[in-house]
Amino acid sequence: MSGYHVPVLGEEALDVLLEAGAGFFLDGTVGGGGHTLMLLERCPHCRVLAVDRDPEAIEAARRRLYAHADRVRFLATRFDRAVDDIEVRDRGLDGALLDLGVSSHQLDADRRGFTFRRGARLDMRMTPEGASAADVLARASEEELGRIFREYGEERHARRLARAIVEARADRPIETSDELVGLVDRALPGRVETQDRARIFQALRIEVNDEIDALEAALPAIRDALVGDGVLVVIAYHSLEDRIVKNAFREWSRSCVCPPGLPICTCRGEPLGETLTRKPVRPGDQELAANPRARSARLRAWRKAA
Repeated sequence: MSGYHVPVLGEEALDVLLEAGAGFFLDGTVGGGGHTLMLLERCPHCRVLAVDRDPEAIEAARRRLYAHADRVRFLATRFDRAVDDIEVRDRGLDGALLDLGVSSHQLDADRRGFTFRRGARLDMRMTPEGASAADVLARASEEELGRIFREYGEERHARRLARAIVEARADRPIETSDELVGLVDRALPGRVETQDRARIFQALRIEVNDEIDALEAALPAIRDALVGDGVLVVIAYHSLEDRIVKNAFREWSRSCVCPPGLPICTCRGEPLGETLTRKPVRPGDQELAANPRARSARLRAWRKAA
């Protein structure tokens, strides 16, 4: 595995996924193939449907997993659409893993525009189609930009930054990372730290790739595709994504979801499964020392009722 990034919370994810033994698994965000490689090496009789919306990620994973080609199948699509696969529909999944966010390969390739290193063009698209980050900055209204930075970047001064962007683009397009960083540094009050810039870039990436809608669609779809005792593991790096996962797992684990005050239960009346992580699992000191990018990772897991 030399030359590759070690997958975030890899051992923790595999320990939960493989509780039920061998089977057919979904890696909904295969990225560089790290989690899938660990799974195939630990479980000689497991098979994986490796999914990623990024065609470059699919090709990188295909090369990395060449030695296990007979046990892995690749599909270039969004993870919320993976359940449309014929084998998933016919057989069901024994487990599924979603490692949300951006891969190290995407961050390290300046031409992909996910980084705020100087001179990188503002792209951030997981696929070649659709509007880039530069397009969003050029076209979105001040109100819409404020919403993006407030909801996805959790920025208290979102409207102030949005106004600065609208004023700046009247003179010239905002097309590179350093142009946006300069605006952020001038618009936000006080000392602007690296994590402040990272939150703004993350907010743009989430908007460009429609990541929240994809997650909200994927969770119930994958839940329904799991066989009894199947496990869903999600690794989130953003508090909004983690909150969506936590709330979904909590609701699925309740026996009654009727509104308070109803005299008779009219819902399903029994839990759909159980949450396996009372609190999110975080990377340990050793992993953080080796991979500082894992610092915001939070793992949650849920098991479907038999």
